[in-house]
Amino acid sequence: MTPEWSRPEKIDTIGEREKPVTIQASEEERRALAGRFGLVSIDALAADLVVRRDAMGILVTGTVRAKVAQPCSVTGDPVPATVDEPVALRFVEPSAHGGDEEIELSEDSLDTIEIEGGTIDLGEAAAETIALSLDPFPRSPHAAAALKEAGVISEDEAGPFGALAGLKAKLEGKE
Repeated sequence: MTPEWSRPEKIDTIGEREKPVTIQASEEERRALAGRFGLVSIDALAADLVVRRDAMGILVTGTVRAKVAQPCSVTGDPVPATVDEPVALRFVEPSAHGGDEEIELSEDSLDTIEIEGGTIDLGEAAAETIALSLDPFPRSPHAAAALKEAGVISEDEAGPFGALAGLKAKLEGKE
């Protein structure tokens, strides 16, 4: 399956010197990615990356930027979001990754992706970065009112302090 935003980079063209790569998604690619990620729209999507080879594989660093509209998790209304996310990935040969072997990762370890077919896909890596950086439960300004109307109480009302506030209101005859 070819990803919606594919920007393959042949690994035999990547050396130890930094190679700047700028990619930008077309309107059609943004529309397809919005469908895949369940977004209302992706109005802009681009990445400024630096690719270079090191002893452990191919290192990709840079920034991915996007302007998207997510559906509110309560009302479905569009919720605009801006993404400006740093990227730090390491592409490795499948044999170097260790297969099913468990690997202990340090705090400064990079996300690792296996190289497939002699290329790395910078577009797909950038698209996945965007998807992972988005709020999984975005809320529109109307979400609280919609929840209240549906009878859902807020966290403040549900917690122990909310119970105390309700008790206080009863004792003072306000309820």
